Amino acid sequence: MTDPAYQRLGLPATASSFAVLRAAVRALHPDTGAVRGFRAARKRFYRQMLRAHAARQAAGDTPTD
Repeated sequence: MTDPAYQRLGLPATASSFAVLRAAVRALHPDTGAVRGFRAARKRFYRQMLRAHAARQAAGDTPTD
């Protein structure tokens, strides 16, 4: 895994997409969700986390911790 933000989520490879989204939402600062101007950036971040998780599942990676 090359994405350090995804690694900081600390999710197992068996986690669902919904669990990835919940962890990604919690990883952001609470004030970030209140700023309307950051909406596109938040959506981009969530998609990036889902892509990294899908790639990890496709590769059959095991947890690194």
